[in-house]
Amino acid sequence: MKSRIALLWLMIAGQLAACSAVSPDVKRRDMQARYLAYAGAPIDSFTYLGRYDNWTALNPSQLVIWTNITDAYLLTSQPPCTGLQFANRIGVSSTAGTVNRGLDSVLFAHQRCPITEIRPVDYKRMLADRRAAAH
Repeated sequence: MKSRIALLWLMIAGQLAACSAVSPDVKRRDMQARYLAYAGAPIDSFTYLGRYDNWTALNPSQLVIWTNITDAYLLTSQPPCTGLQFANRIGVSSTAGTVNRGLDSVLFAHQRCPITEIRPVDYKRMLADRRAAAH
């Protein structure tokens, strides 16, 4: 009898833990919405000197790349760009130090995904709004 009660409590605890966990898809959609809210109008290009400070995939065809600590760009690539959200490393092609929409690509896992849209992200404002909301 005691083992049945213990098993029942264990099952209830497992169900509660499962309910409280947020799925990775929900987290990605929230992150995507957050970056889209701070993304400006599409631009044709941005300066890229062959290195970036950070990047994060938002979905299979969008990522945010930081060219320095505060300058971020939301890149949309032409689908299909299979597995971008699972990539460990990426590259970005450029022409004469500039990433151009329609000419350059996101590179990873032997894939070349043409960039169809570039939008600057107001990352400084995003951070400031997050700090203000935390207080």
